[in-house]
Amino acid sequence: MSHARRQALIVRDGREGGSPVRTTDLFLPFLARHGFDVLVEDCLEVYEDEKLLAETDLVVQCWPGGDITPRESAGLRAAVRSGTGLAGWHAGLVDAFPEDLDYQLLVGGRFQPDPSESGRHRVRLATERAGHPVIDGLSDFDTDAERYWLLNDPLVDVLATITFDGDESRPGASAVPAVWTRTWGRGRVFASALGGRPGDFTTPEVRALVERGLLWASR
Repeated sequence: MSHARRQALIVRDGREGGSPVRTTDLFLPFLARHGFDVLVEDCLEVYEDEKLLAETDLVVQCWPGGDITPRESAGLRAAVRSGTGLAGWHAGLVDAFPEDLDYQLLVGGRFQPDPSESGRHRVRLATERAGHPVIDGLSDFDTDAERYWLLNDPLVDVLATITFDGDESRPGASAVPAVWTRTWGRGRVFASALGGRPGDFTTPEVRALVERGLLWASR
């Protein structure tokens, strides 16, 4: 018996052929193995294509910074509300379209430019959500992936955190979300603050979180 394949849409900033292209390319074979036909677009106008988005089970976005028009933003939000999944990582999802507050609410969090820190650090999984499909069976791990201070919607489900030490602006150590999920109408959203560079995904857990997140978010 044949099974219907799902449709994934990768929306990435390909103007400079940098990390958005290289990091999303890492997951093309994974999506194909899991029954997705994949369409890749390098323009945000695709979010205005209501018919295409209605037929799309998963949008994978990697578009750091930049601007999005009101119609493009509304099209994406409406698609997710109707059941299309949305997933992404690092600046491609969490730091996209900084002037669009409606988009930030959809994603459930955004980077703050400062402070950011590099160097090896611990990612701690949320024990109270140990059975969530994205983190089930995984353990805390260390990574060199760049970390950012984040602002988050309190209604998201935080699956993992990273900790910043206290300094002159913070009186003590603070844990901030690193991986989270949320629902938006009938759709699901997965976000990971890790993975700004292709090399970050050589850490097995960083890659596993995204792979599981892609499947979880899909319709």
